Amino acid sequence: MKNNLILASASPRRTDLLKQVHIIPDKIIAAEIDETPLKGEAPRDLAMRLAAAKAEAVHKKNPVSFILAADTVVACGRRILPKAENEKEARECLQLLSGRRHHVLGGIALITPHGKLLQKLSDTVVQFKTLTREEIETYIISKEWQGKAGGYAIQGLASAFIKSIRGSYSNVVGLSVYDTVKLLGGAGYSASAKN
Repeated sequence: MKNNLILASASPRRTDLLKQVHIIPDKIIAAEIDETPLKGEAPRDLAMRLAAAKAEAVHKKNPVSFILAADTVVACGRRILPKAENEKEARECLQLLSGRRHHVLGGIALITPHGKLLQKLSDTVVQFKTLTREEIETYIISKEWQGKAGGYAIQGLASAFIKSIRGSYSNVVGLSVYDTVKLLGGAGYSASAKN
């Protein structure tokens, strides 16, 4: 019995994280959805809603496959930080995160070939050191922040900004490997059953 797995994400980081544990999606289909937060929506609710919406969008055209989707939301208190698209946004994110703790909320959604939706939320607490203006500007020049939730990528230059981390490191990169493997296993997906 072939286990078909579709990753509903174009993120190369998520693909790489899955490869580390020998999970190779059969297809990668980026879900095109509106990621705008709803009025008054809590950060964790946003992460879960978007992950489910991505999975459901891809499931419609692929009803007999496992559909795996994820969304990462960076929150400082109740404030949701954007996926930085320009230098101004990235600078504002870094200035806000400087010297503070924030939450990286990873929503994971899996739809089984029977149409059942399973979900998990991974919450990682990250403590930034106090950043100097020079550190912020050097990071802005690097362009590593582009398209990243909260305006930074933990696996690059910003690793020098991280004072402490509580929870899943891979969640901050883009996908909690532990939670994903557990979710897939519990749903009956087996990478070894693919051949």
